[in-house]
Amino acid sequence: MFRYQNCLNRTTQDWSRHLVLALGAPQLTITLISAVFNSAVIVAIVYSKALHKPICILFCNLAISDLLSSSSGFWIALLFITNPQSTILGSKVLLGAYTFYTMSILATIYNLVVIGIERYLVVVESLRTRWRLNRNQVLGVASGIWGLAFFLGFMPLMGWNCLDKANVSLLYSPLCIDYLIFITVPHSAVALVLPFFTYFNIIGFLRKHKMAMGVLGQANNTYRLAEIQVTKTSVFIWLLALLSYTPFFVGVLFDLATHQCPSDLSPGVYVFRNLTAMMITMNSLGNPIIYTLKMKKLGHRLKFLKCPSNNRIEVQAIGKV
Repeated sequence: MFRYQNCLNRTTQDWSRHLVLALGAPQLTITLISAVFNSAVIVAIVYSKALHKPICILFCNLAISDLLSSSSGFWIALLFITNPQSTILGSKVLLGAYTFYTMSILATIYNLVVIGIERYLVVVESLRTRWRLNRNQVLGVASGIWGLAFFLGFMPLMGWNCLDKANVSLLYSPLCIDYLIFITVPHSAVALVLPFFTYFNIIGFLRKHKMAMGVLGQANNTYRLAEIQVTKTSVFIWLLALLSYTPFFVGVLFDLATHQCPSDLSPGVYVFRNLTAMMITMNSLGNPIIYTLKMKKLGHRLKFLKCPSNNRIEVQAIGKV
């Protein structure tokens, strides 16, 4: 796929100073706020010495990936403000920024999926005698997350880029359009589908045991409260992922279908490109709020199931119903 063969000397785009500031300043502000929030989460978890808890390790790992995403987003925003034309033509510096940005986004997606799985195992373990992820297993998973994110994210620096090739992305030069499709399609599905099914199964599991408790004449309002909390949390998580990643996915599809020269495109296309970056940063900003506050409430709802011995007896009876 060779693109823009007749676009030599036609790759200029008019950028007014007001438009550059209108796009760049909010993007810088959002990335800074996100960096502050995620840094606060990391410091709070480390200071409280809660890293012995598997979920806190995952929260900290998520905050680190979001912090890196915000930092690389800040880097890209600075490149846009200082030289907006370079974000159209592409450069080695921009390639490095995009590489770190991609790696951090991939790590964030993997962390979100693993947190959902860990939460499911916690709920199941609370109601049945089953294993769940321990500290060493979570540390291994966290290392695997960064290993896979590093490998896939750094492919452009390892050679899969279009600095001197014609298969260049229209919106995200110097990345190749086939690399963007390779990364975007499966990971958009992962970010939207897996968390949805994970929390849907948690809700179904809680509802099943609530009904079983009712059959035994031991209905407990905490099951209902936990179910409501999980439902609210899962809706927040899914909507945040949908709003954050869908615009970027649409932009990549548009990039694939467009065969115009960059100079022939409306400035609105590049405005949309910058807005997609802001939406991804909003995901990094929303994650600390959802996962440190909502999940904490959910943990309190389920805590009563772990401690008293009489609850264990009731749960074993439920498992036989």
